[in-house]
Amino acid sequence: MEKFDLVVIGAGPSGYAAAMRAIDFKKKVLLIEKERVGGAGVTNGALSSKTWWELSREASSFRKNLKRYNIQAPSISYKEIQAEVVRAVEERKGMLEEHMELLKSSPKANLLTFKSGTARLITPHEVEIVNGLRKEIVTTDYIILATGSRPRYLPELPIDEKTVMTSEGIEAMEDFPESMVIVGAGVIGCEYATIFSGFGKTKVHLIDKGARILPFEDEDVVKVIERNMENSGVLIHRNSRLIRMEVKNGRVEYELEYDDSSKEVFNVEKALVSVGRIPNYEELWEDKVPINITKRGIEDNDTQTNVSNIYAVGDITADISLVNVGELEGRYAVEKIFGNPKRKLVYENISTIMFLSPEVAGVGLNETQAREKGIEYKVVTLDYSCIPRAIAKRNTQGFIKLLVTNDDEMKILGVKIIGNQASSAIQAVALLISMDKGIEELAECVHPHPSITEGIQECVRMLLGKSLFKPSALKGRLSCRTWSVGEYSDIHF
Repeated sequence: MEKFDLVVIGAGPSGYAAAMRAIDFKKKVLLIEKERVGGAGVTNGALSSKTWWELSREASSFRKNLKRYNIQAPSISYKEIQAEVVRAVEERKGMLEEHMELLKSSPKANLLTFKSGTARLITPHEVEIVNGLRKEIVTTDYIILATGSRPRYLPELPIDEKTVMTSEGIEAMEDFPESMVIVGAGVIGCEYATIFSGFGKTKVHLIDKGARILPFEDEDVVKVIERNMENSGVLIHRNSRLIRMEVKNGRVEYELEYDDSSKEVFNVEKALVSVGRIPNYEELWEDKVPINITKRGIEDNDTQTNVSNIYAVGDITADISLVNVGELEGRYAVEKIFGNPKRKLVYENISTIMFLSPEVAGVGLNETQAREKGIEYKVVTLDYSCIPRAIAKRNTQGFIKLLVTNDDEMKILGVKIIGNQASSAIQAVALLISMDKGIEELAECVHPHPSITEGIQECVRMLLGKSLFKPSALKGRLSCRTWSVGEYSDIHF
């Protein structure tokens, strides 16, 4: 029976990161994957959908600038777009596989073993691996569970992954549908609405049970996203509840009931169900392995389950389901097992990005979250029209919003940027949040010119009363306020 220091089950982002970090500790590691190396983070999740988004954004931008080139809109080949996405996925997947293969001829050749198959915990130290008719059992000191998640199915909906689909089936379509309804107005649903409306080939319907999409986001951010969606032809069903969905003659018929009790029936070519994901832990361990689970996933304490030598990372846990968070948890779990982490795993400085129109990036708290926590704060907002780089790109839609504590220290609580290159502009703020620092460092840092990050610097200078542009003069483009006792007050310098 083969013996390992660590067995990692699942070769998605978190599992792969855990295995590679264990090699740094010179530990003998077994990485097991039953389907595809890279997991949903590559094949039908983060990488693939964001490739679709990039291609959609290019198509949308080109259509908007046709007059500049004095040409008619060219046709878009779905097959070619689809093939480009496949090439992107295979490029990343191939690199991960090649990396493991090349490790065999490196000084760390004897540390990593990769096996394909379905893994199951027999005991806290024994793992059974089944691949077809072949079955084997290995022993290990430690186990990391990183089996990810899958789209949530609603049993009342006729999901067949052909006409009514989840993210597992949507990329297998053969052409752009002329119309599509998306059930779920969270991040993934809104991203797909952005993607398909961006190509200009699909009339998108988006079902939202509330008054606005993305209920966890600040209202000013949502207003921009909703306006752009509707300008791209998206029909947002607000304050609506899906009461029926059927496949009739190869098309989707669905019925909505609104808050005023009125009802309406719609007919579209395809449907996408995007109502969250659920963790993959079914049949992952025998009853004699007493791992605690909750409705959201495996219960863990700083990545460690209630079984002391078994850890859980990534989407299988009840924490944030993001690729960067999964990788962080995978690496941290290994450091906790074989080393001594220099700092506790925290989620306050996790950077996020939503691939919408325009993109939305943030780190730390937004205003909605700060108010829910009862935190008084100062908030400064700067419109993209004040940033030279945005003007040069001929796209000034968007703004930067920076939150700090409402005291003399003005420690950074969070930043939200909506607009071009938003994700590239937040990293300096993320670093300062992780260091628990105030804003002075950002004020005097020499930023490249022209760049979007200059907008963050101008926000900081506003808070310090020494900005180039004065909020009192450019009302509507700049603002500097405090939130206290349930209301805003302007800051005057």
